[in-house]
Amino acid sequence: FHRAAKGDVAGAVTGVTDGAGRRFHLALTTQAQRAEAFRKQRATSLSSPASPRSVSSSQVFPDTLPAGTEYGVDNGIRLEAVWLTHDPAYPDELPTAPLARYTYTAGGELRAVYDRSGTQVRGFTYDAEHAGRMVAHHYAGRPESRYRYDDTGRVTEQVNPEGLDYRFEYGQDRVTITDSLNRREVLYTEGEGGLKRVVKKEHADGSITRSEYDEAGRLKAQTDAAGRRTEYRLHMASGKLTSVILPDGRTVRYGYNSQRQVTSVTYPDGLRSSREYDEKGRLTAETSRSGETTRYSYDDPASELPTGIQDATGSTKQMAWSRYGQLLAFTDCSGYTTRYEYDRYGQQIAVHREEGISTYSSYNPRGQLVSQKDAQGREIRYEYSAAGDLTATISPDGKRSTIAYDKRGRPVSVTEGGLTRSMGYDAAGRITVLTNENGSQSTFRYDPVDRLTEQRGFDGRTQRYHYDLTGKLTQSEDEGLITLWHYDASDRITHRTVNGDPAEQWQYDEHGWLTTLSHTSEGHRVSVHYGYDDKGRLTGERQTVENPETGELLWQHETKHAYNEQGLANRVTPDSLPPVEWLTYGSGYLAGMKLGGTPLVEYTRDRLHRETVRSFGSRAGSNAAYELTSTYTPAGQLQSQHLNSLVYDRDYGWNDNGDLVRISGPRQTREYGYSATGRLESVRTLAPDLDIRIPYATDPAGNRLPDPELHPDSTLTAWPDNRIAEDAHYVYHYDEYGRLTEKTDRIPTGVIRTDDERTHHYHYDSQHRLVFHTRIQHGEPLVESRYLYDPLGRRMAKRVWRRERDLTGWMSLSRKPEETWYGWDGDRLTTVQTDTTRIQTVYQPGSFAPLIRIETDNGEREKAQCRSLAEKIQQEGSEDGHGVVFPAELVGLLDRLEGEIRANCVSSESRQWLAQCGLTVERLAAQIEPVYLPERKIHLYHCDHRGLPLALISEDGNTAWSAEYDEWGNQLNEENPHHLHQPYRLPGQQYDKESGLYYNRHRYYDPLQGRYITPDPIGLRGGWNMYQYPLNPIQVIDPMGLDAIENMTSGGLIYAVSGVPGLIAANSITNSAYQFGYDMDAIVGGAHNGAADAMRHCYLMCRMTKTFGSTIADVIGKNHEAAGNRQGQPAKERIMDLKNNTVGIACGDFSAKCSDACIEKYNTGQLFGLDGIKADNPIKAKQGSSDASNY
Repeated sequence: FHRAAKGDVAGAVTGVTDGAGRRFHLALTTQAQRAEAFRKQRATSLSSPASPRSVSSSQVFPDTLPAGTEYGVDNGIRLEAVWLTHDPAYPDELPTAPLARYTYTAGGELRAVYDRSGTQVRGFTYDAEHAGRMVAHHYAGRPESRYRYDDTGRVTEQVNPEGLDYRFEYGQDRVTITDSLNRREVLYTEGEGGLKRVVKKEHADGSITRSEYDEAGRLKAQTDAAGRRTEYRLHMASGKLTSVILPDGRTVRYGYNSQRQVTSVTYPDGLRSSREYDEKGRLTAETSRSGETTRYSYDDPASELPTGIQDATGSTKQMAWSRYGQLLAFTDCSGYTTRYEYDRYGQQIAVHREEGISTYSSYNPRGQLVSQKDAQGREIRYEYSAAGDLTATISPDGKRSTIAYDKRGRPVSVTEGGLTRSMGYDAAGRITVLTNENGSQSTFRYDPVDRLTEQRGFDGRTQRYHYDLTGKLTQSEDEGLITLWHYDASDRITHRTVNGDPAEQWQYDEHGWLTTLSHTSEGHRVSVHYGYDDKGRLTGERQTVENPETGELLWQHETKHAYNEQGLANRVTPDSLPPVEWLTYGSGYLAGMKLGGTPLVEYTRDRLHRETVRSFGSRAGSNAAYELTSTYTPAGQLQSQHLNSLVYDRDYGWNDNGDLVRISGPRQTREYGYSATGRLESVRTLAPDLDIRIPYATDPAGNRLPDPELHPDSTLTAWPDNRIAEDAHYVYHYDEYGRLTEKTDRIPTGVIRTDDERTHHYHYDSQHRLVFHTRIQHGEPLVESRYLYDPLGRRMAKRVWRRERDLTGWMSLSRKPEETWYGWDGDRLTTVQTDTTRIQTVYQPGSFAPLIRIETDNGEREKAQCRSLAEKIQQEGSEDGHGVVFPAELVGLLDRLEGEIRANCVSSESRQWLAQCGLTVERLAAQIEPVYLPERKIHLYHCDHRGLPLALISEDGNTAWSAEYDEWGNQLNEENPHHLHQPYRLPGQQYDKESGLYYNRHRYYDPLQGRYITPDPIGLRGGWNMYQYPLNPIQVIDPMGLDAIENMTSGGLIYAVSGVPGLIAANSITNSAYQFGYDMDAIVGGAHNGAADAMRHCYLMCRMTKTFGSTIADVIGKNHEAAGNRQGQPAKERIMDLKNNTVGIACGDFSAKCSDACIEKYNTGQLFGLDGIKADNPIKAKQGSSDASNY
């Protein structure tokens, strides 16, 4: 700090030099100087008639201020401006204007704040009779908030135009706050002065929460509205939080070193994470709950920023930093570097990645992002209002999408391509109405504490919600379906009932880990069982179906997961198959795949770790029979996929907006046309003897319409309720839940009705899952099918009865159904078993694109059936022949011993145990039943850029099956000389021949309509049109039947992500991020476009960066926001999310713990919200540690 040695401001700080060598001049003024400047300005204003009369001729500006105030002597010195006077990195580029400027009233009160562009960003008004009492303030472009006071100087009223007004009433040790919606909260206080604390809060719904403090004013306990008490134990001297005792008795414990830094966290399930520091207090090692250790090194002894990070695999990443703490270069474990450039204000202006991929950003004088340009020069531009709201986004081809806001800065409409969506709010800022592109409305109601209580959809369907005192959902109503939700003392859900009937049940072990989830489906007991290792990692998932009458096990399917020493989930053992092992390099990038020790697939990758070559077959590698080569555009989009067999070669063309406009192959070229909103509206197919254009017309909300080119007489322009009642092929009927119940052949106008129309009937369970389908003609069923689901909604089985001729010559449904069983690994279907064969699928890690198909005849499987050593001894080991039952520990020992005997590597520990039992290895080896290796047929799935199978390739490189599809997944033709069963369609979909529908995990897809037959289970989170499949299906997919996902393969992302067996990791990270957001919302609020949402984005990208690397995390984040943009997400929200993603990626590159890093970014004001984020409630250890440390 530099102080003035003489003059009117002698002794005051007038300069600051920071640790990077930058010098700042603090321009100070005295009251006399401001008064003189005022008089000169007034004289100029009065002498010039043309000058605006901004200065009142009667206003008094004294030369001095009152000598004393309640805060002490006021010398009148004020900060007028902050100038940057020296910058070592930019010595010749010093700003010509101050970084910030301040003006004051005649009484010395702060009047206005100006940013470096000269824009006034804050304004203040004061009470003329009470010095220093602010009566109004405003932000740039926002309405003025006004305040009224009582005689003691306490605020009694706050008026916020276009928002909530508040009244404050003060009593003895209490404050009553009433808003303009007449909601009341009462704060009860205890203590005096700086130790006064709120000890009880009466909320607007009447619930009461209590807080307890120690003598030092530190929080020591909280009691929620249900009377449940959480205790916070503090260290007597340091005040650090040492443990949190939850209401159910579970405890979180914290350990510290002498520098008061956290060294360990012990969680309620008994797992423990730890940290190590050097003598300077810098983090040097962090060990996670599951035992993986990350180490940090520092080249600069004076810097807190690490220059090296070694992850659990032993791979090291290197970072280089600017003198200002900006990341300049990030070098991954393979030696590939990403470089970053910044302007003189610290704004990132360029990112240069390997393979020549660069992005450039520019900003206006206010620091707002105004353009982004890629390596091909394609530019997206942004425009803002005076308030800083993003008002327009201009795509590279000049198309504009605009956003309008209310006075509080809330988006009220979004217009793109001439189509508008609008939002309405109440005074509390809660959305009360959505108006879609068709003009239909969805409305919302809330309880006094802002919880959603009623939602009426665009189609009139009404859903209601009820909560307990602590905010947990306890009852939901859906047009007559009443669901009750039940929880245990740890707030874990235990069971649900629907209209009084039992639904799902959840069971947990002593660690609190979910072990069993069960329910009844079509009378069958269906369960899912989970297993974990001692580090809490998932080791297995088993699905079972039991006979409803006898309890007999009808179906069982188990998938096992294993981890290498570095913690990577690199081995999966599918049910009744040898282990699938993923070969990786570096931090987990995929290099190959083995089945039972036999290499099947090898990958070559570029410097961005994108797949460039994939080889398959018994000679996988340089002489492989199948070799697929991929190339990319300078912007990172997929450019070509070429095979050593030319028949499946593909070249991809993209327009400036990043839309796929052309796919060319040896046989034909398809060209794609898009609407102004990015919807696929035409497909043109070109071949030597073919030129066909197929149009796709939709109403403004995205519902399919008769195309005016093909149906010029149609007057239909919209389906207001999003329920399509008819098309060129069928007439449709829906129930009150919006579920399709009937689909009947449409009789064209003028055709005589002959009663031979076929009608599909659909029936659903209470969870809106299709359980029965029949197709009827002439009053007789042609086919019937029934479907069985597990508690997670995954289809476990289907039974199909088809019409056939019986012995008497009559046509009737078959007595014995065709039965198919399904097995799952997470959300991916991995096993399909029929009466004759079992087909198993291995997917690309982290995706829904199938990779390997393994088929085993049931006869071969039966030959391979053999008992384990433990099973055999239990069945044959008793003298009376009735068998014995071993405890689980003994079964585990025998299973381990059997594995060692089969591998011919019996450990000394096992030999010693056998000797104690009077047994020998040779004696037990004779008891082991021989293993028969069944004959299996293995094929590679050759898929398009989305993951839709185009061909099955045998190990010798021959095509065993192939098919062609339209853009919506309809099969156009098929070549199947070997009669292979290939049901997979678009990612996540399986074709059902009996109905013509595609099962799509959470619901069913109709490919003829290009949409779902039931509304989205996640409601508006999946998009405003709840029936809609992505309207650009060649770039966007929906593998879960829930929400659109940008087609990541087109940018090479799936190939890069597939380095980590990523589905488990990515799903875990996403779920953890949402939970982190929920917990932060409970502390600081802002779950929707506020602080908690910003921290969730930060945390998600931080974790993705740590797992997949910054390059992949960046693409994941951008793809997610691009998908949101296609679903109508306001551009302002997208920019906000991208900014928070960038912060999270930086945290992932160099921060030890994502939760702590993102909380710190919030506390220091580095995260972004729609209205800005100010850490008015900084997250401290006593508030956040018990939650944040769980991540």
